[in-house]
Amino acid sequence: MVATDMNTKLKELAAIVKGTVAHTPGDTKEVIISGVSHNSAWVQAGDMFVAIRGKSHDGHRYIPGALARGAVAVVGEGYADAAELPVPYVTVPHARKALADIAALLNGYPSHRLTMVGVTGTKGKTTTSWLIRHLIRTAGYKTGLLSTLGYKLDDDNLHQFPAHFTTPEAPQVQATLAQMVDRGCTHAVIEASSEALAQSRLRGTRFEIAVWTNLAPEHLNFHGDMESYFSAKRILIDASAFAVLNAADTWAMRLTDHPHVTYSSDPAVSAHWLANKIVEAGGCLTFDVRHRPGSDPEGAEPTRSDRAGSFAVQLPLIGAYNTANALAAIAVADRLGIAIGDIRRGLSTFPGVPGRMQIVQEAPVRVILDFAHTPESLWLSLTSLRATTRGRLTVVFGAAGGQRDPRKRAPMGAIATELADTAVFTEEDCRDTPIYDILNEMKRGADEACRSNYILIPNRREAIHWSLSHSGPGDTVVFCGKAGEITLERADEVIPWIEETIVREILQEIGNRSP
Repeated sequence: MVATDMNTKLKELAAIVKGTVAHTPGDTKEVIISGVSHNSAWVQAGDMFVAIRGKSHDGHRYIPGALARGAVAVVGEGYADAAELPVPYVTVPHARKALADIAALLNGYPSHRLTMVGVTGTKGKTTTSWLIRHLIRTAGYKTGLLSTLGYKLDDDNLHQFPAHFTTPEAPQVQATLAQMVDRGCTHAVIEASSEALAQSRLRGTRFEIAVWTNLAPEHLNFHGDMESYFSAKRILIDASAFAVLNAADTWAMRLTDHPHVTYSSDPAVSAHWLANKIVEAGGCLTFDVRHRPGSDPEGAEPTRSDRAGSFAVQLPLIGAYNTANALAAIAVADRLGIAIGDIRRGLSTFPGVPGRMQIVQEAPVRVILDFAHTPESLWLSLTSLRATTRGRLTVVFGAAGGQRDPRKRAPMGAIATELADTAVFTEEDCRDTPIYDILNEMKRGADEACRSNYILIPNRREAIHWSLSHSGPGDTVVFCGKAGEITLERADEVIPWIEETIVREILQEIGNRSP
């Protein structure tokens, strides 16, 4: 963190965030600005406090708490009582943007010292991010990662933010990037959510490459409609020097005015990077990759001789849809100058992603953990598993409550009962929504599709136990929606929840483990 002398640098800082020093107490002593936060409970001595006005709360209400914790200045979009404050008040046109700009400044603009890759989209962000990071790292570069599952610095240890940083804000993003620089990283990969982009959490981060995986209805409770969702996602593309676009996604094809290359695992779609002869067997994907010689658009690197024609790839993942994620990673690695031989070796050693089609055991019952929590992702997971299941397929899943979009519940109930032999409807962070309000919507989707192959078990642990107890050799049981997370939310209660640990405990209890 770069400390800033408030007396000599405050006006300079205000200029950077396009603000005005609206109030400076006459008796202000020399102090040091050492950090920034928008949450009064997170403020530490020497921090600037950014008061953000939201839909239901005004951050200015929390100024006394921030001052009590040692805040030395306040930033906001205007405050009638600024003259009464014992610390300077800086008026800015956009508080969230100011929060990000100050965080980047105080951390020394770490993204300027890293080759940054950002990944956005509705589905595939996490797997694609982890694949890209693995390819860069196995090519010999120290590479950091910031994803929904946590973050990695120069080594392969996965770190978690404290509970209140589950979704990192701009100060945590910039501080983490600064740690990567301090640890000798030359590259970093960030999974960029639409909410993070819309709320300027990645503002001040300079990206070399942005990846667009796809866009499908999700988070519309936050964005309102698909156009707003699209606009939030495209912030990453606009902030990047170069884009890797999924040619099979119609939304992505609205971004082709940006320097780019395209990829597609659909043989009917024209793209710069293509896959065919896709085979899924034995927990592994094999396919051929073809780079179209001479197909690079303006702004791309010239075609290299080592990538001309086609080459075979082996990837230790299940789910044919992961072919597209791998193509995106290949395109990024190639853009970064990594040789095709190194890319192939990197793909063949990919260890997978926790909770993304993660195989807990192969036999006698195949047990899978997956994060699928939307109609589209559930359909992809079940379609893939249906094709490789010898016996019966059981899916256990729920739908989030609270402020989350309720419109996906019924479609997920219909999809699950169409593709699985048995669907177990259970809890998934119901929050303050009565659990049966959620389960009955899922049931309605199944009933309207004239299907009755489901059971309602509100308690998730009991649902896991029931599904594993009612499975046999050759069956597949997949648990969706909670993989990779560390808590489960019920009403006002947040309980520790690591699904893999719970599944393994129950497998031990019932004796249905691999021999």
